[in-house]
Amino acid sequence: MPEGDTVYLTARRLDEALSGTVLTWAELRWPNLDPTALSGATVLRSRAYGKHVLTTVDTGWTLHTHLRMDGTWRVHRTDPAARLARSPTVRAVLANETWTCVGDRLGMLDLVRTQDEHTLLDHLGPDILAPDFASSPDGLTAVIRSYQEQGARPVGDCLLDQTLMVGVGTLFAAEGLFDQKIWPWTPAAEVDLRPLLGSIRRNLGRGIARPVDGRIVHVHSRSGSPCHRCGTTIVRGLAGVAPMERPMFYCPTCQPPPPGRA
Repeated sequence: MPEGDTVYLTARRLDEALSGTVLTWAELRWPNLDPTALSGATVLRSRAYGKHVLTTVDTGWTLHTHLRMDGTWRVHRTDPAARLARSPTVRAVLANETWTCVGDRLGMLDLVRTQDEHTLLDHLGPDILAPDFASSPDGLTAVIRSYQEQGARPVGDCLLDQTLMVGVGTLFAAEGLFDQKIWPWTPAAEVDLRPLLGSIRRNLGRGIARPVDGRIVHVHSRSGSPCHRCGTTIVRGLAGVAPMERPMFYCPTCQPPPPGRA
């Protein structure tokens, strides 16, 4: 599944390509949506909230898309883009005279009144990539309070719970825990979140600044390989509960259980 940095960059590319321009071609290929509802509208902006992309137009509508596991938004020059939009897996096309944005294999598509877009996000926690995340009472402070309320729930589970905080997937959760030498199944209430979330946020920032090779990866998807820090074999565990388990990679030596924990 695309991580928070990928979704952030996707929204930024859409914003750069479409904002302030009229949609000369807008097509939504999704059940129960008017296929041409956005045609002729002027795009105001596109933004990310965690793993959600919101595109707002001047006619009072917001298009909400989610990439899920395999979705992408690709930006192409308009002239040669028509053939790319013919694919049966394309779910949305937004185009102006210069750029065509093709939403392929999108996992979710909603069209809501802009005044109601909060209904799509109200169940979600704060966005770790928000500019004021560290300073806002609705950001880091709110997340710390939520984690303390989780009690014995494993911190690895909490990091992947988008109702507590959005924008973190399995890669950044595993790497943040490794950086801070935290066993993924440590009770959330016992973890010092400030350095942990600071580490994750910095790594997300590196992924945004350098999309190809900016992320730091020490443990994710490296089970069976030696730890970069101590040489111990990296292990793959599971975070979450059935049927929503997710892989969690860690180093048993660098990230031992707290005393008394198994």
